Amino acid sequence: MFVSPAFAQAAGGGAASAFTSFVPLILIFAIMYFLLIRPQQKKLKEHKAMVEAVRRGDTVLTQGGIIGKVVKVKDDGEIEVEIAEGVKVRVIKATIAQVLSKTEPAAAA
Repeated sequence: MFVSPAFAQAAGGGAASAFTSFVPLILIFAIMYFLLIRPQQKKLKEHKAMVEAVRRGDTVLTQGGIIGKVVKVKDDGEIEVEIAEGVKVRVIKATIAQVLSKTEPAAAA
């Protein structure tokens, strides 16, 4: 088994060529992180803050397209929304898509 000088040269630079083959994969992951993952996490954080700030009297839009006024905020992740006079529905807080109008907090006496 004879080793030619050309084969010996090609096999010698293995560490540098292995690193350069991973550079495109690292770049693709970095681009995916900054264009897809990071904005999605930011949007999720903003939605969670909006849902936690919902209080009685706010007008909300649910993901199902129902617009109503918050009548009661419960501790177990539910709110009670009045969609018509005398018609109240229980809604999971996470299904609120948008808060249409906020009520001002009552001034401390």
